[in-house]
Amino acid sequence: MSQNFDIENEEVPDNSSVPQEENDNDQTQNEGASSSIEKLENENQELKDKYLRLFAEFDNYKKRTVKERLDLMRTAAQETILAILPVLDDFDRAKKLADEPGSTEVFSEGANIVYHKLYAVLKNKGLEPMDSQHQPFDPEFHEALTEIPAPTDELKGKVVDTIEKGYKLGDKIIRYAKVVVGN
Repeated sequence: MSQNFDIENEEVPDNSSVPQEENDNDQTQNEGASSSIEKLENENQELKDKYLRLFAEFDNYKKRTVKERLDLMRTAAQETILAILPVLDDFDRAKKLADEPGSTEVFSEGANIVYHKLYAVLKNKGLEPMDSQHQPFDPEFHEALTEIPAPTDELKGKVVDTIEKGYKLGDKIIRYAKVVVGN
């Protein structure tokens, strides 16, 4: 079986337009690919941004919880210490009364040891008495119970007498000093 092909008479399709169409298709594909690349890059950037924000938020959460835990540990005994403060006040008054010249009250050696141990233990837990005597009156640290005429000009606007000591537990004021202010 032999077939004779007439190559000369065979019609050859015009391929001159095909490369142009392929170029247009390639260009369209390139444009489509570049727009999808841009879209993917934008999406990638958004995901990175979300990740960084979430990571920062989690880091802030960890720092906040650690700080809250430390604050809680520092002030965990605050209620107990507040309940003990009136006992310290009584000790202070008894010691002050016994130390006055000509006083018949005696502050025994045993009571003195207990007094100093109690103060040492509470100081070790972070309790600090606030010194307010002859200090300028500051409502951030003092509670004024009354005003009296100042005995001297230098005591005007200053604490003349402390009725009840103020205390700090760490950096936090747990009881304001109750004072008399000179005017």
